[in-house]
Amino acid sequence: MTTAGVWLALGLALGSADVKWEPQTSGTTVRLRGVSAVDARVAWASGDKGTFVRTTDGGKTWKAATVPGAEGLDFRDVDAFSERTAYLLSIGAGDKSRIYKTTDGGEHWTLQFTNALPGAFFNAMAFWDEQHGIAFSDPVEGQLVVITTEDGGATWKPAPSGVRPAALAGEAGFAASGTSIAVHGTSDVWFGLGGSAARVFHSANRGRDWSVATTPMASGEGAGVFSLYFWSPSAGIAVGGNYKQPEVATGNVALTLDAGKKKWSAPAGNPPHGYRSCVAPLTRERRMWLLAVGPTGSDVSKDAGRSWEPLDTTGFHAVSTPPRTRDTAWAVGEEGRIAKLVTAAPAPAPKQP
Repeated sequence: MTTAGVWLALGLALGSADVKWEPQTSGTTVRLRGVSAVDARVAWASGDKGTFVRTTDGGKTWKAATVPGAEGLDFRDVDAFSERTAYLLSIGAGDKSRIYKTTDGGEHWTLQFTNALPGAFFNAMAFWDEQHGIAFSDPVEGQLVVITTEDGGATWKPAPSGVRPAALAGEAGFAASGTSIAVHGTSDVWFGLGGSAARVFHSANRGRDWSVATTPMASGEGAGVFSLYFWSPSAGIAVGGNYKQPEVATGNVALTLDAGKKKWSAPAGNPPHGYRSCVAPLTRERRMWLLAVGPTGSDVSKDAGRSWEPLDTTGFHAVSTPPRTRDTAWAVGEEGRIAKLVTAAPAPAPKQP
């Protein structure tokens, strides 16, 4: 059985443990849009006004701070590797699109990349490992802009014009949660777009060449693919919808079993309950669930994305689970909101007469 088949089969035999979001105190009131869980103790989050927050004790305490010189930037993406090392990506036109890195827990930050290409607007980044990463921007002159690093961000190199993916008129990416790009293994990468078409691009060689496939996701102004996750080189999920119509529960999820090269399909079961800006895996009782979050709440799938049930109505922008264990999750949202996923206490047994 393929890896995808194993996960799909496991999804049918999930345990019955319930989970819930437990609020935590972030130490800030700014909007948080990115989150990266390292392990059960360490997680980072990022947001507006140059803000980042970090916990090293499982969320009992969070420390909020601002990157010096970045007070006017909106950090939509954070990728962390330890309690000391993390990358931040800010969005915006021109030189507002930047990448910073810390190796001392946020005490000092190095500005690694500042966009100098007119018209570029970077949406998200992802890393195969601490040294090798990739980021992408909206189209410039009909081509998407892609940059990569092979030295931990010391240098970020743009892809040559000849290998930059061609975009359709009116097509662009979304920076809602920093997860419109996903990687797997050592060389696969995908990123999702929206607007005139809801498409997903795929490269199996770190961006040296690309294929593209149309998804059944919603398209049009404010609509498309907002978040991607792949649990094998071939099996993955896209979530999104229309952020301008956050309560609409159609065109907000698609699945692929061919690495997204040719076919994406809408699952037959109940979809997430509205527009969703981020998706992440969760391991429960040694089996995979999927979590999806958005401004109208969060949903959980226990069968690899084929059907969904509501988890909570609290709005979040992004969710992350530790990459090695996937045994817990943090979600972030408006006004400094942070919550951790915990096992819910069982309901008390009814009293006997």
